[in-house]
Amino acid sequence: MDNLPEMVELLHSTKKLERDRGASQLQIKLPELSGQEIDMLQGAVMRALKDTESPWEARQGSLMASKHLLVSPHLTDQFQEELRDSCVSCLSHEEARVRFEAGEVLGELSRKSGADVYLTIKSLVLDGVKTNLERLPVDGQEQKEAHKLAEKLGVDDPGMMAVYKAEQIFHDTAGWQHLETWMKCLQFVVEGCGAKFLPHITQELLDLIFSTLTHTNRFVRETGYYVCAALVGCNDTKGSIPDEQPNSVLQHGQEFASHLADGLADNWSQVRLASSVATREFLSNIQSLDVQKQYFGLLLPRMCLNRYYVAEGVKIYSQETWRQIAGERGKELVEQHIKEVVDFYILQSDADNHAVREAACACIAELGSKIDKESVRPYVQRLLEALLICFQDDSWPVRDAACVACGNFILCFPEESRECMEKLLPLFYGNLQDNIFSVRQGAAVALGKVSKAYGEEISSKLITKIKESFEGMKDQESSDKKFVGLENRPATFGVVKSLRDNDVELHSNKQMYSCGSLAPKMGRGREGGCMDHKFRRPSEPWELCDGCIDLMGELSSNSQLSQEVAKLLPELAKVLMRRDYAQHVVLLETACLQIPVIGTGIGKRYFKPHLEGLFDAIFHSLSCDNALTKAAASTCLSKLASFLGPNILRGRVEGYDPHLLDQLDSILPPMPY
Repeated sequence: MDNLPEMVELLHSTKKLERDRGASQLQIKLPELSGQEIDMLQGAVMRALKDTESPWEARQGSLMASKHLLVSPHLTDQFQEELRDSCVSCLSHEEARVRFEAGEVLGELSRKSGADVYLTIKSLVLDGVKTNLERLPVDGQEQKEAHKLAEKLGVDDPGMMAVYKAEQIFHDTAGWQHLETWMKCLQFVVEGCGAKFLPHITQELLDLIFSTLTHTNRFVRETGYYVCAALVGCNDTKGSIPDEQPNSVLQHGQEFASHLADGLADNWSQVRLASSVATREFLSNIQSLDVQKQYFGLLLPRMCLNRYYVAEGVKIYSQETWRQIAGERGKELVEQHIKEVVDFYILQSDADNHAVREAACACIAELGSKIDKESVRPYVQRLLEALLICFQDDSWPVRDAACVACGNFILCFPEESRECMEKLLPLFYGNLQDNIFSVRQGAAVALGKVSKAYGEEISSKLITKIKESFEGMKDQESSDKKFVGLENRPATFGVVKSLRDNDVELHSNKQMYSCGSLAPKMGRGREGGCMDHKFRRPSEPWELCDGCIDLMGELSSNSQLSQEVAKLLPELAKVLMRRDYAQHVVLLETACLQIPVIGTGIGKRYFKPHLEGLFDAIFHSLSCDNALTKAAASTCLSKLASFLGPNILRGRVEGYDPHLLDQLDSILPPMPY
């Protein structure tokens, strides 16, 4: 082949794209190469690997090529032996990418030659893992970098510096010498050997791997779980292992399950994902359901919770694992292990990681709505107590999840929840006027369920709360009053500056926070974090009113409250006429979204008498500059036309103000003649 030298040149290029292109070309052209050309290519690969002066790019490209060459029928035993020895020497190369490729090649050699490769390099690889488990003391340069990072995090206080030492910062997050690549090499070799590796799973090997699962560095733990996934994947289910050969994985099943459980609850998402991969492999390769059940008590609750974990990769992977392992038996399995599930959910609702607390609340809500009530009933009080604590969390997503979960539990277990209502009702009201719109919506949904659970007993209080919110709008500051503290001179580049923007006291000696793991944890009842109570501004009257409009939509579905909700519509129309504050467009948007819901809920009989009073707000929204409000108004009119009939709606609009017909006709489909 004429272009063989060009392909070798690409493989040895200093540019990654060219090396990748060379590897792709080799993969495509390999079936067309003659035995002589294969020999030439093998020679070029080995020369680059043996030459101590070769740049690391040439070594990596040669290793990439060797992975494809291993599938060639012209491969010689001598080349395989020389390649194995060269890969072993590359495992200690200073460039991580070379070490990684060398591990992959050894994995491919294991796939071709079986466990003989592992036996040859066993002592070297295991010693490499052992000797790299402990990191050398942090050097001077790393000390300086760590102190810079600590200053950014605002931990210059001596007491805080004791927590954020340089060693901890680097040990928790930085690379760990060559440990990760040694373990990756072991992973590739195990995956290459497959079921043939089972006889070599010894207690010594497991103790070494398990020690990495409790390591302080998250990258080490992550790689350790991927090695575990490779080990449990050796548990062949296709009958290629002789029946008389003991299954080394199942012999250590409890140890595996215990460590997998720890990984499924790790604080780092990457570690959770790696453990989830290992858990799926572990359970999928156990054919006997009775054997699987031995580990469900430990693994099932963690698998359940991770289906709601905030990290999308963990969540999606865990949901698919649940479908594969539980199938149609998910509800039944949770009921069988309800005690373990409840205990774990309550434990996780008190975790330091706010994302874990949020997931725990979502899981508790699921217990109330999907699992057999008699199975959950003995644990209702404990679950409500956990939710009550989460309801007062520093993190608004946790408060929101706890609010929705409480609504589910009250609807499902009204009598058991009654004694908590005195504490819960003020918390529901707090979320109803929260700064975050989705929290207000969640509170409205939850209060709607509370109303269904207790009827008139609670509904009258909610109607009163809605009236109070409408009346409270008289205290809403107008934009003119709200911004009296702004400079009255011409704004620079159109930006209005607050009088205190450059106040040194506001911007000096303050704790800094980031979304990274090194920032102070956003724990319950602690100061700190971007969602701490100190950072939440007081609610404004319009926010409570906004939440109460959502609540009207929820209450309208209760036929017994139709008349009461209808009586609130004239007051709502008056509130929507006030537009001297900046956020009035948000209130109008919410109203336009809820008006069709309210109308459908209370029925035409109670809704039609108040329809004209709402036209002013709807058509003002339709012509405003805010895109979301304008879209909500358009949707509102379309739904009202479907609900009342387009002719009736058009007649009502024409009777109210004929000039509005053009706006209405631009939304509704043309009228047939």
